[in-house]
Amino acid sequence: MDIFIAIPFFCTENFSENMQSSLRLFGRATTLLFLLGLTLGTAAADSFGKRVAALATEDFDQLELAIDKVAATGHARAGPVLNALLNGELYIWPQNKGPVIAREGGGAIRLFDAATGQLVGEVADEDELESIYVTNTLRIQIQELMAQLTMADPDPQRRRFAAVQTIGADIDEGLAGLLRQRLRKEDDAEVRDALAIALATYRLDADDAQTRLAAISRLRGSLYPEVLNRLTDVAQSDDDDAVRSKARAAIKSIKARVNRYYLLENVFFGLSLGSVLLLAAVGLAITFGVMGVINMAHGELMMIGAYTTYLVQKLLPGELAWSIPIAIPAAFVVSGLVGIAIERGVIRFLYGRPLETLLATFGISLILQQAVRSIFSPLNLAIGSPGWMRGSLEINPVFSLTHNRLYILLFSIAVFLSLLMVLKRTPLGLKVRAVAQNRAMARTMGVRADRVDALTFGLGAGIAGVAGVALSQLTNVGPNLGQNYIIDSFMVVVFGGVGNLWGMLVGAFGLGVANKFLEPYAGAVLAKILVLVLIIAFIQVRPRGLFPQRGRAAEN
Repeated sequence: MDIFIAIPFFCTENFSENMQSSLRLFGRATTLLFLLGLTLGTAAADSFGKRVAALATEDFDQLELAIDKVAATGHARAGPVLNALLNGELYIWPQNKGPVIAREGGGAIRLFDAATGQLVGEVADEDELESIYVTNTLRIQIQELMAQLTMADPDPQRRRFAAVQTIGADIDEGLAGLLRQRLRKEDDAEVRDALAIALATYRLDADDAQTRLAAISRLRGSLYPEVLNRLTDVAQSDDDDAVRSKARAAIKSIKARVNRYYLLENVFFGLSLGSVLLLAAVGLAITFGVMGVINMAHGELMMIGAYTTYLVQKLLPGELAWSIPIAIPAAFVVSGLVGIAIERGVIRFLYGRPLETLLATFGISLILQQAVRSIFSPLNLAIGSPGWMRGSLEINPVFSLTHNRLYILLFSIAVFLSLLMVLKRTPLGLKVRAVAQNRAMARTMGVRADRVDALTFGLGAGIAGVAGVALSQLTNVGPNLGQNYIIDSFMVVVFGGVGNLWGMLVGAFGLGVANKFLEPYAGAVLAKILVLVLIIAFIQVRPRGLFPQRGRAAEN
């Protein structure tokens, strides 16, 4: 300001004297600004520390003001401090000037200064600390403030989550202004959409009917549950007929979209159930179709695969991410060897007598179950899931694909295609198909049918073990694991056509989808009964299944 005051003196006769005076003023001002700049950072840090220290109060009104002031700083530590207060991890420790954040570790409670995040000490017992309590009203306040802080996060997923949290919330003009400001700066399409929807829900409370109508137009087709709730309130309580009518039309449009996605969700869950049935039945289809053996121990071979997964995780405790890729070949080998042992020790003496193979393999299944109970215990075991199999792929707010089921679906298709390639493109596959179609003719051509039988049974048992690995990520692992899938496996094999892999694929996915569509109307148990009745009725019309096997063996 002194510089501009000195400008008129340029026109006076005392130009030199006034110029020197102005330069002295400018020098003092520059020095003052420089010193002020040096102290601003320290003052800001001190200011944040003082605001955090103000959280150490039992007066809830004062605590409400202190929370607002901490959030208003926009400091990098503001979010962690408020999160600790929300989760009951913020304490008063007499030996520290300000509040501390407590974390358990190493048999002691480690204390970090809330304002700086630095470790300041340890205590052996939580009784040495004084808790800072918050009410439900303060919890809501903290959650809203943390959402505002998260909107400035560099990660677009965190910004989108924060924006979604404000949809349908109690937005005031201050928060609405923040949302508008963030919308102008936002470059991520999903975050922009969430912000725009949040602002549209806020405009539903506008005094102007045209503003409310425009907001309804923006919300039409949105799949967020909060939007549907807000539109329902408007359709019931708004004092303008046009607004109520448009809200009802928007609700109808949203529900139609939601129903379509629910349909897709049922299809996905049906396919995921079908993928489990496919894995469970594909090994059985080989042994039953090639050798005519009714293997009631097939479920226990799946159980062995699941327990192999458990042992792999025990042997590699720090490699959970790699446990499943390692368990797949391990389960195939272990179950395959057990299957070969069963075939060589029992089944080879019973060919041509299917009912006796049923009784023999049923006895083997009981032996395997009791062996597992004696070795591991009769209780269910906990098998961990790798991080890449947790969570879900969110398509929209009402439709998401869980990672474990999605991976198992893809895995079952990969197993099916691999088996198909083995049977179609390898010498073993050629011999298996020859024995399946005409055992006597295959023997006259030099095929060692007994060796093919052992390898085929081992292949089917190995695939059952791989199915057990997949099932360990979906259900409890215990001695009775296989009993839940053996009947369904036989239904899939018979329905698709004995010995026909493509028929089994269609049958597994068809039964899975049919079961999921019947469950909402009939319940889980009755749906299975209805599916069984439908299969029995179908077999009366087509005894050989959807795609019957060709050859003389099929005719017999």
